[in-house]
Amino acid sequence: MTATVETGTRPLPPLGPTRKLKLPKQAERTLANGLTVIAVRRPAVPLVELRLWMPFGRTHLARGAMLAQTILSGTETKTATQIAAELQKVGGGLSAGLDPDRLMLSGAGLATGLGRMLEILTDVLTNATYPADWVGTERDRLIDRIQVAQSQPAHLARTALLKRIYGKHPYAVQTPEPEHVRAVKPPALRRLHAERVHPAGAVLVLVGDVHPDRALDAAEQALSVWQGDGHPAELPPAPPLEPGPLLLVDRPGSVQSSLRVALPAVPRTHPDHAALQLANLLFGGYFSSRWVENIREDKGYTYGPHSLVEHSVAGSVLVASAEVATEVTAPALLETMYELGRLAALPPKPDELEQARQYALGTLQLGMSTQAGLASLTSAYAGNGLRLDFLAEHAARLARATADDVAEAAARYLSPAKAVTVVLGDAERVAGPLAALTAVRTEPA
Repeated sequence: MTATVETGTRPLPPLGPTRKLKLPKQAERTLANGLTVIAVRRPAVPLVELRLWMPFGRTHLARGAMLAQTILSGTETKTATQIAAELQKVGGGLSAGLDPDRLMLSGAGLATGLGRMLEILTDVLTNATYPADWVGTERDRLIDRIQVAQSQPAHLARTALLKRIYGKHPYAVQTPEPEHVRAVKPPALRRLHAERVHPAGAVLVLVGDVHPDRALDAAEQALSVWQGDGHPAELPPAPPLEPGPLLLVDRPGSVQSSLRVALPAVPRTHPDHAALQLANLLFGGYFSSRWVENIREDKGYTYGPHSLVEHSVAGSVLVASAEVATEVTAPALLETMYELGRLAALPPKPDELEQARQYALGTLQLGMSTQAGLASLTSAYAGNGLRLDFLAEHAARLARATADDVAEAAARYLSPAKAVTVVLGDAERVAGPLAALTAVRTEPA
């Protein structure tokens, strides 16, 4: 005879106390050429992370993308292969990237090789040559990647949302067209490098098993020869969101719809930022959110809905994203707007708010737990004029935000009436149901 044991739902253990935020030892110096260097000690492993942030601002999009793609392709004294080999000797590497605000050079290597890494970085910054053969190869690769991206629903939805949000602002278009990339030649890249790759306003972050003051000395010794003021790269403020008809981007035959909702947000320094961060978490910012519970767990409309606040130099915006089956596009949008309205109308329960608060504080700690995470966080903050000290202030704001604070932030920023909505999908199948909910404007993909 087999005994039967009745089981029930076991209560989760209570959340543990929040660990006190400990800021690592750091030092900062602005060099004579205008470069700011921030060195942070994190001796977990014998490595150092490097992040160089240069304001880049508005430029020809294709040329900027190609510059980031090829800046490491050779200097007056080294080929791209030789640069990589020299970095490998100190266990390191460098990569480059571009976003609407900045050109970023990132890397990591052995802490004992920091001086050599900085020498190679300086050579790239001051003597990059953009050889024709490498430019041609990287140009073809970039075109291939763009063409692949342009076939993906997520990219098409993002492109449509940016145009809808930003209008004529430079943020509106962030991916160059293949034909524009194809026209970029090495002389244009050399001119752009001379105009924009300068230390004035740039920030170099070094995080790892280093003595901060010695790391500053090494940076000053290597990078003091990097000169130039460059051209101003300031961006105009991002325009305010303008709600209006839902934009339906027609993708005939699509078996699912890409739903994107943009809402106003505030920069990190704004007094409402902490409460808005918690409101976003409660809405759709993590797996235990109301939106996820509704359209994923309860109704099965989607697998991974998510919302987050995107911070840029010119402004901040909250974006909610979900991929849903075509036949439930309108119901998913209805539930999305319902959850946004409910968050403002119904303040969170104490345990619900506390869970979101612990998640926010925990991810803050987690983001600082590795050298790479700390370097990226320090660089992102520095790009907005902030330092790591701000983390303690932000953590304190998260800790003291009340349910009323969160509800007020939700009502101020997350009201459905303030939403800008874009849907990418099969217009023939979804336009009618969507029109029953709101005004719809349709355009081709």
